[in-house]
Amino acid sequence: MTAVLAGRPAPNGRIGWLEQTVGGITANIEHAIFTERHARSDGWLQRRDPRAKLVGFLTAILAASLASSVVGLALLYAATLAAARASRVPFGFFVKRVWLGIPFFAGIVVVPAIFFVPGDRVFDLALGPAHLAPSWNGLAGAVLFVSRVGVSVSLAVLMVVTTPWADVLKSLRALRTPQVFVLVLSMTYRYIFLFLHTANGMLLARKSRVVGRTSGGEQRRWITGTMGNLMSRAFKMSNDVYAAMLARGFTGEVRVYSTYRMRAADWLALGATGAFGVAAVLASRVVA
Repeated sequence: MTAVLAGRPAPNGRIGWLEQTVGGITANIEHAIFTERHARSDGWLQRRDPRAKLVGFLTAILAASLASSVVGLALLYAATLAAARASRVPFGFFVKRVWLGIPFFAGIVVVPAIFFVPGDRVFDLALGPAHLAPSWNGLAGAVLFVSRVGVSVSLAVLMVVTTPWADVLKSLRALRTPQVFVLVLSMTYRYIFLFLHTANGMLLARKSRVVGRTSGGEQRRWITGTMGNLMSRAFKMSNDVYAAMLARGFTGEVRVYSTYRMRAADWLALGATGAFGVAAVLASRVVA
């Protein structure tokens, strides 16, 4: 069982698709549980009022979107890393979670701009009737775009990592976010864990009942049936959960046991965030 969950090789030295799937699902559950536990540790951001954190992070993200040079974004990212360090967020965990995927997906979006933005060309490579000629302006814009996305995502990840999800939702309601939007976010977050747990149980149940190898056709038929079964369970579970929530007095409002009270340190952190965001935007304008 442990070898299956960890995705390690089976006794025959091979790792099947089922072992990899179970290992991936279990790793996602464990990773989410670790993140929630880390949000309750005693760090600098964890001690701040969730409403102040939400406003501060939104201000910093707005400053990142207004920054017109890499210098301003570098200042914002340095402050983000300092806040993560003060909040006892593991450096490797925080950096890898953002930068392993952001450059790839953001780069795919911005690649055409490298070749179509006018300006001095880096090189001109003839490929038959077409010419591959990226411009320096296009490269600069691509670097700025990827940096801006990376800093914004880093800020959002740091907010979620250092704040319990229920506090994030309650802070959204404190900022007059529509109740339907907060309710959808809450139910989506809960159902992700529930469906991961259900899918993990179904995969482990099949693994414990299968002896020998199965053909590709049998595996595809099982996957198709499992997807239909999971969808059927999802519809039934949604009705059951909603009925149980109504029976317990649910009115659509997110409620948590903790009470919020802005202190001097929260106001100071919020003001410092706003001032630093303004300074980063002005610095980027001066350099540009």
